[in-house]
Amino acid sequence: MKKTKRILALIGAILLLLMYVAAFIVTILDHTSDMRYWKAAMVATVIIPVLIWAYSFVYKLIKGSDDDEKNDK
Repeated sequence: MKKTKRILALIGAILLLLMYVAAFIVTILDHTSDMRYWKAAMVATVIIPVLIWAYSFVYKLIKGSDDDEKNDK
């Protein structure tokens, strides 16, 4: 379970970095957007981790905490 969490965290970090790079490039190249893409990237920086936490919290509530403790060993 720890390896899975680390892999998912790494994938999430890479996706956030790619989102920033894409938003930065689009903002520079498209002057009509008025920084909409950059603002969307900033909002997604907060919303995506909160949603991931909420999904994992609900999953633990539904699945039960006993399974999580057994998988960590």
